[in-house]
Amino acid sequence: MDAVRRFLFEDLNLRGALVQLGPCWHEMQARRDYAAPVRDLLGELAAVTALIGSNLKSPGRLTFQLQGHGPVKLLVVDCDERLRLRGLAKTREAVAPGPLPQLLGDGQLMLTLQTDNADQPYQSFVPLEGDSMAAVFEHYLQSSEQTPTRLWLAAGERHASGLFLQKLPGADERDEDGWNRVQMLAQTLRADELALPAETLLGRLFPEETLRLFDPLPVRYHCPRDEEKVLDMLRALDRDEIEEALAEQGGLAIHDDICQHEYRFGPEVIERLFSTDGRTLH
Repeated sequence: MDAVRRFLFEDLNLRGALVQLGPCWHEMQARRDYAAPVRDLLGELAAVTALIGSNLKSPGRLTFQLQGHGPVKLLVVDCDERLRLRGLAKTREAVAPGPLPQLLGDGQLMLTLQTDNADQPYQSFVPLEGDSMAAVFEHYLQSSEQTPTRLWLAAGERHASGLFLQKLPGADERDEDGWNRVQMLAQTLRADELALPAETLLGRLFPEETLRLFDPLPVRYHCPRDEEKVLDMLRALDRDEIEEALAEQGGLAIHDDICQHEYRFGPEVIERLFSTDGRTLH
């Protein structure tokens, strides 16, 4: 499990990828106690983020964030160049099952991409268009890449999975009916079939097509403690502000929502943050 399998249709200018998350997905939702509709949306976002992250042209960190004014106010999943995921969901109120527009309301999808060779991250904002996570990302990918793309996503307590298909330039010249034929076959896909082994699933969906299936790209959950990052955040604050908070509370407690780590510091943190002449220690 926990892998992306890319594939090519040998006789067509079409490509695809299958993502299947198991243990990785269990870790992301552990101790969160999400309502089922929230859990499933986050799982679908994790699956599509891994799919897109595996297709980046330049190595980098990819973050997708969906914000809305409905009961679900935030979904965010982060993926680095090694396909290491982390993510969370936040809600305003109890969430009942319903289509994505009902759960998120009027909102937007934000992409942040920090590549190794760029000083500043690239950001893109698009409205949420579509009645499902798959439809939202189909619209996003077709708008950003100008290439016909289809997605099928499914998530539950045990698995988060997705199938990606994309039409490449020259596909119609190779087979003018190829793209339509492959889409129609994929439309027969059931959500539970997305958890089948890749060879079994693709052979069942496309029995008459010749496929080249590439080696799996492993995906894993990665959310280690990072005290230095928290200290860097504190260094950006005014020293007087930190000393005032320490005097009032006796210590600092900082919670990392996305990784669920708690960082606690006492008065000695001042010595770690600032030298005696007020310069920052790095």
